[in-house]
Amino acid sequence: MKTMKTTTCAELKELLASGALVIDVMTPEDYAACHLAGAHNACIYEMVFLDRIAELVHDRSTGLILYDATGSSLTAEVARDRLVQAGYENVSVLEGGLAAVKASGLPVETGTEACPDAATADGSYAIDTEKSSLQWIGRNLNNRHHGTIALQAGELVMRDGRLSAGSIVLDMTSIENSDLQDPYWRDLLVRHLKSEDFFAVERFPTAAFRLIRWEPESAEYTDAPEGTALGELTIRGITRPVGFPAIVAPQQDGSIKAHAHFDIDRTLWDAGYGSAKLFERLGMHLVHDLVTLELFVLAVRK
Repeated sequence: MKTMKTTTCAELKELLASGALVIDVMTPEDYAACHLAGAHNACIYEMVFLDRIAELVHDRSTGLILYDATGSSLTAEVARDRLVQAGYENVSVLEGGLAAVKASGLPVETGTEACPDAATADGSYAIDTEKSSLQWIGRNLNNRHHGTIALQAGELVMRDGRLSAGSIVLDMTSIENSDLQDPYWRDLLVRHLKSEDFFAVERFPTAAFRLIRWEPESAEYTDAPEGTALGELTIRGITRPVGFPAIVAPQQDGSIKAHAHFDIDRTLWDAGYGSAKLFERLGMHLVHDLVTLELFVLAVRK
């Protein structure tokens, strides 16, 4: 079992006096908002992490003390592993991270804003339909096609710093194909998708998803929690329960970004063209039942 070298806040002052350097391994934005006084910044999430360390430390025997936000994730531990593998000889992780620094009363430096709070303000967030998108992928035996469907409206509702409800309305009249270059074939496919064979757009110009419940994967991290969205999807006037993994990530400007990637069986919503479950001897007209949907959402506080 691997043993990681750690340093406590109580030991920190003596180590600094002996020439050790403290490295904040979080993002430059987090560092600018709040960091231990005198600490340097080298973000472990950036590809230039080791280059940045090399700029700061010319002697690889120099004592390095790394810290992240809370010490409860792998952030500082992974940074330490990278440095040890790169030949740095004396690297430790500060127990409890920046949270322990503040709790111990050690001096911190802040930017124009206070140290960021991971919790998101409760309330309703309107989905920015211009900066949000739904991408689709459909497949047959010979090919795959992909395109987009525009979002017409929607909102996310946050309660106790977590996603608690939401809704999205899709403009099915906006179905587009992105992979066919020939205008004739592209328009032919789009008309096909809008027809009664698939989504019957003339009769059902919108589709909708209503979030009933959000089940977070972990209660530990509130800044970008992964979880499962459970709700109801309505297509062609048919409403069925669905569940899919998603990420809901609060942004530093107060907005929320969300992303989900999942498959649906289109035949459950009567979009049955070319399904081998419903028709026989399809030949070249066989179309896979599963359609892949990928949703990108940006929502801003109302």
